[in-house]
Amino acid sequence: MARVLGRARRAGDPGDLRRARDANRGTRRGRPCPGDSAAVRLICSRFRGGGGAGGGAGATGRRGDDDRRGQRDRGGADAAGGAVMTALDQLATTLEAVGDVRHNEAMSRHTTFGVGGPADIYVTVRSADALAQAAHLATEAEAGPFVLGSGSNIVVADGGIRGVVIDNRARNEEHEEHRVRIESGASFAGFARKMCRAGVAGLAWAVGIPGTLGGAVVYNAGAYGGCLADVLTRVRLLDAAEGDAWWTASDLNLTYRGSAFTRGTLAGRTVLEAELELAVGDADTLLAEAGGYDKRRLTAQPRGRNAGSMFTNPPESPAWKLIDSVGLRGERRGDAAISDQHTNFFVNLGQARASDVLWLVEEAERRVLETHGIQLRREVGFVGAW
Repeated sequence: MARVLGRARRAGDPGDLRRARDANRGTRRGRPCPGDSAAVRLICSRFRGGGGAGGGAGATGRRGDDDRRGQRDRGGADAAGGAVMTALDQLATTLEAVGDVRHNEAMSRHTTFGVGGPADIYVTVRSADALAQAAHLATEAEAGPFVLGSGSNIVVADGGIRGVVIDNRARNEEHEEHRVRIESGASFAGFARKMCRAGVAGLAWAVGIPGTLGGAVVYNAGAYGGCLADVLTRVRLLDAAEGDAWWTASDLNLTYRGSAFTRGTLAGRTVLEAELELAVGDADTLLAEAGGYDKRRLTAQPRGRNAGSMFTNPPESPAWKLIDSVGLRGERRGDAAISDQHTNFFVNLGQARASDVLWLVEEAERRVLETHGIQLRREVGFVGAW
């Protein structure tokens, strides 16, 4: 495999892929977190003392765009509000050293569902080290962060996301024989298809799965009898306060569409990169297998704007059958709808609002519970200021 793919590393980033060689859980790299300057400490103190910047992706309470802009225009007439916005501006300036920064960026532009209000600060990073630096700065300032992959598998609130959203485009790779290290912002489907073309086996089932490698780790992505746990050996995780470390796959407690991340045990840690153990295969055979999966998806799943499967499948019955059985096929609220083609897919027909999507999801949960006594479990995350 090394002969086929070589070692992929972006020019100009020699430090992006420095690796710890000890795979044991909790082994620290000994590198202090960046950003502990007087300027950053000032930013952090203003966040903590100025009424707070909101709790990031899961924050409650909402402030509209007009209100936020009004605070800027008034020059901070409201003392607490002015302090928060000043701290946000200073944090954004600091983040410019590690990525491209935007203010009040509409999340509807960055999610596959096409819904969601503004993020206070939206920073795009292109390496695992830049991701670690941005996450550390945001955490120290108590401004999140929420790490965004491809924008699939989530619904962002109409109120947007307070604090910092990090758009993770860290996609560097290293190949050594049949073992691959890949940064968490890489397209999971794109990487899987590339492996098939190179005659590397183990990921043909993943060619149609949306999202990034980081999201695939968090949710133990899978389809057609395969899942990431089958090939994942270890991951490099960031604790913004303590630094980064390599964790073995067994430490992640990977289960059907879940992990220690989704159950809260590893909440607050960020996936920087992963190591996969793949195998030698035949490119023609693998591409034919992947093509078969593509056809099945195109036949069964809607092509419009959606976030993927809304619910995991309970042991008793597939989620789509349960939703269909309670009369919700084609159900619509505003421009949000339950797909006629596949009832476990909720779609945006044009100008859907996140609140309408949530209403449909809760209605499906309520009816299925009342009719069948089964509590549906969401596979899609609902994030932001609801």
